[in-house]
Amino acid sequence: MKNITVTLPEEDALWVRVRAAENGRSVSRWLADLLQGMRRQEDRYEVAMERALAIEPEPLNQSGNAYPSRDSLHDRDGLR
Repeated sequence: MKNITVTLPEEDALWVRVRAAENGRSVSRWLADLLQGMRRQEDRYEVAMERALAIEPEPLNQSGNAYPSRDSLHDRDGLR
């Protein structure tokens, strides 16, 4: 573990102390858990984005056929 120093306005420091106490943790542990959660979320987002960008797009107009109508693209059973 690496120690760091964080400088906060007094009202923010009080807020952090209260939140940590409500969760039964020290300020240090509470912040570490919060940051780890943010990091995991960011990592999952990056993986999902890479996966989405790797998908080959499919053309709407195949073999010279007419483009589908807006209604057919957005048709949702039970909404009309």
